[in-house]
Amino acid sequence: MPAATPSTVRAQIAQRKPAPVYLIVGDDAVETSRLAAEFASLVEDDIRAFNVERVYATDKGVTAGSIADSARLLPMMSDIRVVVVLRAEKLLKPKRRGKAEEEAAEDDDEAPTEVDALDAYVRNPEAQTVLVFVAADVDRSRKLYKALQKTATIVECWGLLPGKDAKVDLRQVARQAEALVKKAVGDAGHEIEPAAARLVAERAGTDITTLRGDVERLLLFAAGRPTITVADVREVVSGETSQDDWAVTTAIQRGDRATALRQLALSLEAGGVPYQILGQLAWFAREKLPFIDPRRVPLAIDALFRTDLDLKSSGGDPRVLLERLVVELCGGPRQAAADRFATRPASRDL
Repeated sequence: MPAATPSTVRAQIAQRKPAPVYLIVGDDAVETSRLAAEFASLVEDDIRAFNVERVYATDKGVTAGSIADSARLLPMMSDIRVVVVLRAEKLLKPKRRGKAEEEAAEDDDEAPTEVDALDAYVRNPEAQTVLVFVAADVDRSRKLYKALQKTATIVECWGLLPGKDAKVDLRQVARQAEALVKKAVGDAGHEIEPAAARLVAERAGTDITTLRGDVERLLLFAAGRPTITVADVREVVSGETSQDDWAVTTAIQRGDRATALRQLALSLEAGGVPYQILGQLAWFAREKLPFIDPRRVPLAIDALFRTDLDLKSSGGDPRVLLERLVVELCGGPRQAAADRFATRPASRDL
C-alpha cells in the first residue's frame, strides 16, 4: 500500500476512518510515540481500559502469536479495538541468530510458527480492530514486513533523514535542521541569530531527538528575552551541559522530591519518551531501592504497576502520571502512612 504521512493518519483518526493495520517506522522517537498514542482517541475515555491495549514486543510473554490473538478479540461496548505494538523491531528486525541456531531452525519440521500466525492476521485483519506496529527500524527482506508492505498503511518518521535507504546529503540535512530550529523558535515567539541556529543544527547532526531537546532547552533558557544568541547556544547545548539521563533517579535516591520533579520536567521537555523514563524508574526500584530503603520497595513496585497500566490504557496525562510516580518513589504520602502504621505501638488491653 502507498505510504502515508503523519498528518494523513491524524486526519483518518479524526474522521474515525482508520485503516485496519499500520506500521509506524523511523528514528524520530518523539513523533512515532505521539502518533501511536493518538490512536487511543478512537475509543471513548471510559471504555479505553477494555479496548486499547499497548504491548512491548520486547516484554517476556509477548509473542507474535499473542499479538495476533489480541488483535482478533472483539471490542467490548465499542465498535473499535486498538492494539499498539511498541518496540516492534523485535519482530521486524530481530537480532541475527548464531550459525547453530540457524541450522537448527532449518531442520525444524514443526507446524507453522507464531510469526506465521501474525503474518496471516496482517493479510486478513479483523474489521473492528486497529493494529499498530511501532518500530525504530525494519528488515525489508522479512516475510512479515513484506505482508505489511502489501496490506498495511506505512508511516515513515525518519526525522532529519530522507529515508532509511535513501542517500544522505549532509549539507541538505544541515539546512533542513537549521530551518526547523528557526521555525520552532519563531513559533515560540522568539528570534534566533543565524549563526546560533547553525550551531544547534551542527550539534544535532542527523539526530532529530537531539535537535528537539536542544531547542526546548534553549527556549526555556531564553524565556522573557526576544533573541537567542550564539552565547546562549554555547551555554545551553554544549556537550558539558546536556541533560543527564539519570538525573531523575539520582534525585529520587537522595529523596529530593523537588529536584526529581524538576529533572523529570526537563527530560520530558527535551523530548524524553514516557515509557523510557518509566523503564529507568523501574530499574531504580528493582536494583537500587532495596539497598537504600527496603521498606519502600513494596509501595514502589505497586506504584510502578499502576503507572504502567495507566500509561498503556491512556488513564491520564503521561506527565501527570510520571510526576505522581516520582513523588511516591521519593517517599510520598502513601509511604509516610505506611511508615506510621509500621511504627505504631501495639495496643494494650485495658
